Amino acid sequence: MAHEYPFIPGATTVGVVCKEGVILAAEKRVAYGYLVLSKAGKKVFKLTDKIGAACAGMVADMQMLAKEVAAYASLHTMETRRAASVNAVAKVMANILFERRLFPLLTQTIIGGVDDEGRRIVVLDPLGSLIPDKYACVGSGAEIATGVLESSYREDMTLEEAKELVIRSIKVATARDIQSGDGADFLIITGEGMKEEAVELK
Repeated sequence: MAHEYPFIPGATTVGVVCKEGVILAAEKRVAYGYLVLSKAGKKVFKLTDKIGAACAGMVADMQMLAKEVAAYASLHTMETRRAASVNAVAKVMANILFERRLFPLLTQTIIGGVDDEGRRIVVLDPLGSLIPDKYACVGSGAEIATGVLESSYREDMTLEEAKELVIRSIKVATARDIQSGDGADFLIITGEGMKEEAVELK
């Protein structure tokens, strides 16, 4: 719980699989306890052309982890002449996290994307556990956002319907979680590629 570890920043980070692709999103607030350090923190990261990550936790840890995984994915593509799959990228990240388990990176991560096997998201904890799912939330606002997703999620949602649901879930979480807020960054991934968007939460 956030009150037990006041200097570990919170977040509301969401991943959803829909009919046309995958949506990853995270709000922008960076807060340590009751101090808001930034209202423009970026917690979504492009790892490959069709795979991204959305994180909650220490911003430095998530930035370093995303850069390292993106480098490994790029090496894989050069060596095999094939794009890395979502599972392969998730396993690389899981291995990095598990290797550092004695001094863990303080980040929860949702990896999502589109590959030859379809659309998928995978949730990772700070020790590298891999949990595939159709929708997921991590961070201090996760419990609130999950309630909204569970009530309305359908696997056959269009991209626009899924985006509206993700916005609604983050909005509800930011209204109740003091460590979340100030708009949201989106990665929208389809078979054609990836698009980044910034969304105001009115």
